[in-house]
Amino acid sequence: MYHRGPDDAGIWQSPDGRVGLAHRRLAIVDLSPSGHQPMMDGSQQFCLIFNGEIYNYLELKQELADKGHHFQSTSDTEVILEAYRAWGTDCLAHFNGMFAFGLYDLTQHKLFLARDRAGEKPLFYYHSGETTIFASELKALLADPAFPRRLNLEALEYYLAYGYVPGDKCILQGVHKLPPAHALTYDLASGSRKIWRYWQLPEPAPQSNATAEELVEELETLLLDSVRLRLHADVSVGILLSGGIDSSLVTALAARVAERPVQTFTISFPGHGFYDEGPYARMVARHFATRHVELAAEPASVELLPELARQYDEPLADSAILPTYLVSRLIRPQATVALGGDGGDELFGGYDHYSLLQWEERLRHFLPSPLRRWTGAGAARLLPPGWQGRNHLIGFSGDLAHSIAHVNIYFDAFTRRRLLLPRGGKNRPAMAPETYKSRLCSPGLSPLQQATRVDFQTTMADGYLVKVDRASMLTSLEVRAPWLDHRIIELAFSRVPDHLRATASRRKVLPRLLAQRLLPAELDLSRKQGFRLPLDTWFQGEWGRFTEKILSEANPDLFDQQTIRRLIAGQHRGYPNTNRLFALTMFELWRREYRVTLPE
Repeated sequence: MYHRGPDDAGIWQSPDGRVGLAHRRLAIVDLSPSGHQPMMDGSQQFCLIFNGEIYNYLELKQELADKGHHFQSTSDTEVILEAYRAWGTDCLAHFNGMFAFGLYDLTQHKLFLARDRAGEKPLFYYHSGETTIFASELKALLADPAFPRRLNLEALEYYLAYGYVPGDKCILQGVHKLPPAHALTYDLASGSRKIWRYWQLPEPAPQSNATAEELVEELETLLLDSVRLRLHADVSVGILLSGGIDSSLVTALAARVAERPVQTFTISFPGHGFYDEGPYARMVARHFATRHVELAAEPASVELLPELARQYDEPLADSAILPTYLVSRLIRPQATVALGGDGGDELFGGYDHYSLLQWEERLRHFLPSPLRRWTGAGAARLLPPGWQGRNHLIGFSGDLAHSIAHVNIYFDAFTRRRLLLPRGGKNRPAMAPETYKSRLCSPGLSPLQQATRVDFQTTMADGYLVKVDRASMLTSLEVRAPWLDHRIIELAFSRVPDHLRATASRRKVLPRLLAQRLLPAELDLSRKQGFRLPLDTWFQGEWGRFTEKILSEANPDLFDQQTIRRLIAGQHRGYPNTNRLFALTMFELWRREYRVTLPE
């Protein structure tokens, strides 16, 4: 994991030889040797390895110092150690940050693992007998040649459905991910493990008397403070600027509180119109007088796919991994930290499907369920994958939760049955992917509240944040998300009413009101784009040839070649299957790279 920490490395072993901790350091706060990890506390009772940042560490440090705690460094790592000494595992409630860490208590012979509330930083673990191993990336576990590399067929079906492996599941048998906002303790003496959730999304509060103006003021205050905290570093900091509302507001507030001119970076796709964010990013950069750098992406980026398949420990179907990696590579020579716009859409209803789901829920009251079921079944069997609206028709055949479970689905249940051969489809999951997501819905809440809560816990945590973490850390760049400050999360989900988040005709209402205050008047605030690739155009050239070659050699025991050929033929006839073909390509590249075998 050199790429996650090229600046320093350390190894620690307990006196009894039962515990070993290793760390690679990306030096951001306290660049001196006093920030070295693994880090012991002053009493030599606790040893810590930590990935991420505690943004409020200076405030916590003062609070702990007032309680009599002493510090030997200026790092946030030492603050975690002293916070654990003061509050035990309850220290997690005090942290404002993104983190994954492992802390070993030599007195109690207990390991304590934890992960941040939103899931910005990863943590994989494997337990067998009396052995527990954990790491920030799955490839660290695979560094052991004897580590089992058996494909988890249940996780594969989840990947085919959603383009990522959700929750605590992992694409390899026996491995788990510690979910966001969860902690784990492992008692070496008894062998017992305990996993618990230490934070969860708040329930919507009773009707608030706060006006739109008051909520805009509160959002601006919180986001300003969040940006201020995330600009703090002993290294240079930049901003990932797409030209959309979220990253543009981060830029506006950073320009207000930064001590020097802000650096902004973007990826453009010249000649691709809708996909080219360059002009919008330049408009924002000019308005706030940032030092702006732009990288023009070329179709030759397909050559990066094998490298990215190796970096992503589990296959990820989001083609935006490419521009995210490219912009990270662009930034890294000039900055070690970058602020991004992730989280704003899930918090404030920025996606098109939030409006569509509300329309569908109204329509449900007028169409009888037998008719809807018949329409959904017909769409699954008669309409080819890629037909616009097909997934929504299938989802509309059931209740609201069924619709939410079919948003942005790659391969629906009917198509998965065709794609997976008998061996690949054996041991079908005890719970279908669609059922898993449906059960995350909260009956009694509004359609918008249910959909945004599910997206926050699944697509954002297991898809978008994974994309950003692995792509950026491959270049040794740390990306911070001001919108995911837990205070802003709690504001959005508990106190902002639906009509100020998203309605059947409007989306991201509250941030747009703030944008009208802060952003250039000529900036088109109705756009919804972000980093996306012109895949349909690229597929006509080298991209398509590469994809077809890889998929023609896909594991014959897993996938039905005839179904793959139908997907490719549909793409050539005008059905947009590039995302599905990309998903299969990334899985096959990943399987080859890590020599993963099917279970016996």
